[in-house]
Amino acid sequence: MRFSLALPRDALSIPVVRRVTGEALRGLGVAEDCVDDLLVAISEACTNVIEHARANGDYEVTGHVDDGTCMLKIMDWGRGLRSAPPEPEALSESGRGIKLMRALVDDLDIDSAPDRGTVVHLRKRLTWRDGALVRRLDRSLIPNAG
Repeated sequence: MRFSLALPRDALSIPVVRRVTGEALRGLGVAEDCVDDLLVAISEACTNVIEHARANGDYEVTGHVDDGTCMLKIMDWGRGLRSAPPEPEALSESGRGIKLMRALVDDLDIDSAPDRGTVVHLRKRLTWRDGALVRRLDRSLIPNAG
């Protein structure tokens, strides 16, 4: 399963990303706690684009589920990170997004370059509900594969 969205850099786009991503994962039979982790992580990445990209225009979100793993990519064409973000202060309400994303997914990778933008890669091994569509598809395809 793959999806791709081009969205305006506007806070109103985040619920759209959450809805598309959540419904796609739930439709495949991904366990709700796993969906929740991915939705928080992708929301944080999209929020960072909207707050920090320093560029007008769109950003892109792509999703790919293959072999029991979800890979999400969030891309903007801003100025890129100038340096590693500072550690948030103990009572700060902002600056925790990267730490939160790291805690919720198996792999977080951020590629950033001046005047080329930033790409956030999120990867998480999926857990499934009983009777998940993907498991039923896998079972029906295996006997025919030989």
